[in-house]
Amino acid sequence: MRIIPMSQQECSGLLKRISIGKLGCSLDNQPYVVPVGFSYEPGYIYIFSTLGKKIEWMRNNPKVCLQADEVGNRSNWESVIVTGTYLELREPQYSAERQHALERLKQYSDYWEAPLAERREQASDLEIQTVFFRIEIGSMSGLRTIP
Repeated sequence: MRIIPMSQQECSGLLKRISIGKLGCSLDNQPYVVPVGFSYEPGYIYIFSTLGKKIEWMRNNPKVCLQADEVGNRSNWESVIVTGTYLELREPQYSAERQHALERLKQYSDYWEAPLAERREQASDLEIQTVFFRIEIGSMSGLRTIP
């Protein structure tokens, strides 16, 4: 088995095929990584969340990364790292972009309904603030295995 770099086209292909990744952010030299559902299009990664630690941290430090992979086994995998900048799609300034993000994310069913319901149950608050944001891609690189 060898590990080789992926082309930009291969990286884009992987991000188009999958919809779950790990979002990394940091604050005060402390990293924080969480799984997220996402939608990719050239230049952007769209993500939905509720207000919490990751949103608070990204508001303070918008430099983020997303790691996404497809793993068959230890000798058969592809992995992509995207670095970029967090941009919250707030109303009314980003109304069109927010609607676009919603349409992109709808392709993966209503995957956010269960986490949102769970969050509301934990907080005993039906008015949990939802957040749509995008990562403006600065760089993208990947590695994959070959036999």
